[in-house]
Amino acid sequence: MRFRGMMLVLLMAVALVGPVRLAVAQAGSSAGTTQTADDGSVQPEKPAYSLPPEKLQQAIAYSRARTVLGFAETGWGIAQLLLLLVLGIAAWMRDVAVRRSKNRWVQGFTFFLLFLLVTTLLDLPLSMYEHHLSVQYGQSVQHWGSWFGDQAKGFGLTYVFGGALVMLLFWVMGKSPRRWWFWFWLPTMAAVVFGVFISPLVIDPLFNKFEPLSQSNPALVARLEQVVARGGIEIPADRMFLMKASEKVTGLNAYVTGFGASKRVVVWDTSIAKATPDEISFIFGHETGHYVLNHIYKGIAFTGVVLLVLFWLGFHGMQWLLARYGARWRIAGQRDWAALVVVLLVVSAAAFLSEPITNGYSRAQEHAADVYGQEAIHGIVADPQRTAQAAFQVLGEQSLTDPNPSKFVEFWTFGHPSVSRRAAFAASYNPWVAGQSPRYFVK
Repeated sequence: MRFRGMMLVLLMAVALVGPVRLAVAQAGSSAGTTQTADDGSVQPEKPAYSLPPEKLQQAIAYSRARTVLGFAETGWGIAQLLLLLVLGIAAWMRDVAVRRSKNRWVQGFTFFLLFLLVTTLLDLPLSMYEHHLSVQYGQSVQHWGSWFGDQAKGFGLTYVFGGALVMLLFWVMGKSPRRWWFWFWLPTMAAVVFGVFISPLVIDPLFNKFEPLSQSNPALVARLEQVVARGGIEIPADRMFLMKASEKVTGLNAYVTGFGASKRVVVWDTSIAKATPDEISFIFGHETGHYVLNHIYKGIAFTGVVLLVLFWLGFHGMQWLLARYGARWRIAGQRDWAALVVVLLVVSAAAFLSEPITNGYSRAQEHAADVYGQEAIHGIVADPQRTAQAAFQVLGEQSLTDPNPSKFVEFWTFGHPSVSRRAAFAASYNPWVAGQSPRYFVK
């Protein structure tokens, strides 16, 4: 997870909440299933998810590169904040902002612009290398012009929304110097809720093209409506969307996002092109599970708890750092614009250390959605176990997912169970046999 500016406060929070995706993880431990030959003899255990030798080597290399890059990006994000303080750059940016105007709004947005420009440039080499890797390993087809365009859009959104939050933060600090962490948390959560609501309507269309799924594939909509009916819920056809992911990426995915009037299920066109109708039914069932199990609402509540703790740590950590190093960094107090960098330093470090908790919560939600999805297609597809396993196989193949990576990496960084674990569970999960019961459906 990378942190830049007030993206840490709002956009990180929105990312914790949703969209809730079926995306495959990049590592995990393998698991197998026993095979029985025609003569009844038990054959050696075969992994539920595996790759041919050539693709396996690519997956291992790609997974390792992404893992190293992910930790490097996080470490560099924290280190650059420290460097801005130690080298006096944060104080210099503050001085520029204060000299420009006596107006606090002008000062705040000037400081934040300088901060965002510096950190964006510092992040750029790793960001470009990450995109290069995705192109090199066939995970992206996005050309550099489009990629830089997306970066510019992200920069603009961060500046507008982040700048507004910066001004709100310093206003709250002035009103309640000792309790600002709580009073700032309240409007931040309101911003999170608003961001989750508005994202599928305003933000997502800035980066990808969407169209009603019924417009291009009415037959698939009819099949998906069977899954909806099976769950006894209502997801109108006008809430099912196709995303033109193939213009930028090659992997398969689907997700549920928004809430209330903006809530919708999105299926990537790559999923439709590369997966069978039965497999898409399971993918859709998984997303329906997020819808039925209220994962976005629960995610908002969970995010609220996480942010409250992070803000509390941010307050106390900033007080300690300013008392010890404030004079050396030329930061007079928490109302100093440069103190923003101190807050972000503390919260970034704390957020990194909390990743096993937040990712563990996400994995639990994703597993529940896997269970729901497999139960939802019972009676609709001939073999739910084989269908779900096959869906994870194609997801893993298309995303070059290593079947046997580090358990530590899975524990620390995975927002989903590993593909190997998911495929193995899918192959073995059959609650319709005698003596067992489904978790979400009446037998």
